[in-house]
Amino acid sequence: MNQAYQVKIDSFEGPLDLLLHLINQYEIDIYDIPVAQITEQYMQYIHTMQHLELNIASEYLVMAATLLAIKSQMLLPKQEIEEEIDDYAEDPREELMQRLIEYRKYKEAADHLKEKEIDANQIFTRPPVVFDDIENKQPVTQGDISIYDMLGALGKMLERKKWTDPMETKIKRVEISIEQRMTEVVQIVKAASKQGVTFDQLFSKRTRSHIVVTFMALLELMKEAQVYCKQEKQLDDLYVFYLED
Repeated sequence: MNQAYQVKIDSFEGPLDLLLHLINQYEIDIYDIPVAQITEQYMQYIHTMQHLELNIASEYLVMAATLLAIKSQMLLPKQEIEEEIDDYAEDPREELMQRLIEYRKYKEAADHLKEKEIDANQIFTRPPVVFDDIENKQPVTQGDISIYDMLGALGKMLERKKWTDPMETKIKRVEISIEQRMTEVVQIVKAASKQGVTFDQLFSKRTRSHIVVTFMALLELMKEAQVYCKQEKQLDDLYVFYLED
């Protein structure tokens, strides 16, 4: 038995979503994609997911192979042909670029429809009610942090701490459940009050089981709207805050 545990996450929307995230994050021109750069960044995310033994869908690995193939094609020396050729030399990135443009178009349309649905859900009629005993509170903005932002932060943390697997390991039972770690994370974040805690602070122990359980606990807490992550600007540290009632 090579794996002590296996985790599956349903939050990933597909390889095109990850590529679009990278294009937006690094402000890349979708019509002129630097294949070497985007491939390197994409593979870093794949390696992070594999390092955590997350169950990666095969489509992510197919896209990785596609990127590597395109990168290889673009590295090949161009043959010099003296005769004038009328045929258009197809860019090996063309098909991928068109797929990304189509995906972005449908994603934006889906986001627009989602906004309209949210707006429609806010429209209702009812008799007037007096709420004198209810305090006026400002809504808390949960931020716009995606699963890929969190994976990127986790990958950077592992790189900074140079965390590597020991040459010899013994399979041990997971020391803590996700539910128990969720309780601990809430306590840590709640104690930090408005300052929040950095993403790295939640991963004080560097055993693989602890990192995976903490990561899954954080995703569950965000899903249940108990905590939220915030990032001031691209590539900055992530901060985790308690979402008060």
